[in-house]
Amino acid sequence: MSDKDSLIKSQSFNYGWVMVLVVFVLSGLAFGSMASISVFLKPISADFGWSRGATSLAYTVASLASALFGVIWGIVADKYGTRWFGLAGATAMTLCLYLLSAQTSLFQFYLLYFLYGALGGALLFSPLYANVGFWFRENPGLALGIAASGGAVGQAFIPHLSGYLIKASGWQDAYVSLAFIYAVIAFPIALLIKESPWRESARNQVEPEPRTFPVSEKEVVIWISVAVIFCCVCMSVPIMHLVPLLTDSTFSLEFATKVLMVLMICGAFGRIFGGILGDYIGPLPGYILMSLGQTISVVWFPQVSSMTGIYLLAAFFGFTYSGVMSSILVCTRVMVSAQFAARAMSLTSFFGWIGMGLGGFLGGHFFDLEGNYLWAFTFAGIMGCVNLFILSQFWLRLKRQEKSLLAANN
Repeated sequence: MSDKDSLIKSQSFNYGWVMVLVVFVLSGLAFGSMASISVFLKPISADFGWSRGATSLAYTVASLASALFGVIWGIVADKYGTRWFGLAGATAMTLCLYLLSAQTSLFQFYLLYFLYGALGGALLFSPLYANVGFWFRENPGLALGIAASGGAVGQAFIPHLSGYLIKASGWQDAYVSLAFIYAVIAFPIALLIKESPWRESARNQVEPEPRTFPVSEKEVVIWISVAVIFCCVCMSVPIMHLVPLLTDSTFSLEFATKVLMVLMICGAFGRIFGGILGDYIGPLPGYILMSLGQTISVVWFPQVSSMTGIYLLAAFFGFTYSGVMSSILVCTRVMVSAQFAARAMSLTSFFGWIGMGLGGFLGGHFFDLEGNYLWAFTFAGIMGCVNLFILSQFWLRLKRQEKSLLAANN
């Protein structure tokens, strides 16, 4: 082992897990507020007379902003590092949540969620995951899974907290309270961000790192990006519309947010399991297996009426959909070089956010057309099947390429 590798391994052992904790918390805050739009959906649309489709479009706007600016911040991260990303993201999240309490029009509502995605979520998602992944040379899936599980924990507790705050004092004061909570938590922990020594070393190299993966980095990004669009349409319909689905079915808001909390808590374990699965059976087989689980389960949400059944279905869907999230990160980490990591993760996230935004909007749009959520969740299942087909073709492509390379070497 070279001196440089020894230094990287030593520093990774000392600080890599601190970075896992930092990204766990920051991504939890960022993902939590995105998921909370579903809890604010009905009271805000009722107060202003907006349709479900129009109100849920804010989630689409935030997702697309995260997608577009994530690519920009990925380029910046690969060139300059992520040292100040946490502070910038914390500032944007806090200000946007505070200003949302005073918005009075759809334009303001969309604009603030656009800024939240562009300057908050986009800074705290893919670039920081790329940083974490390259603190670990061996078994990065576990570290990425734990870091990504923060998003699921945030999606579990922050919507539930938002529901409690809305019930106690209304949606305006709920936004103000969330802004204060975010400021207290996010700013101190953002100061702990450090760039991976491996990434710093790769950034200063003139020659690209040697790779043994059977297809090019560009092809990897193309395959994952295409698949992830349909994958994220599938998962975003329940994330955005499960609470309205349940409250429309005479269940209380408290019960609905508890179901969402159970879904996301199981998701936290699913993200860790998805990362570990990628370490042991390979990231792409892990991605396929978890995608199969979310696709099978998503179509049943409008069909199940018992409280126990709803909890069990939410737990299974949460575990598998979240495993998909960490599997995507591990695929990108394993299949591309350290020099290209932030851009690769941001590019695949770009298409993932497009899928999330489309799914969130189409779920509300189908409700407006049909007056119920049956077609919305059926459509989510169809999109999951398309994702599985694309992933299977990618797997076959890799197997064929591996055989070709082996034959050429012999």
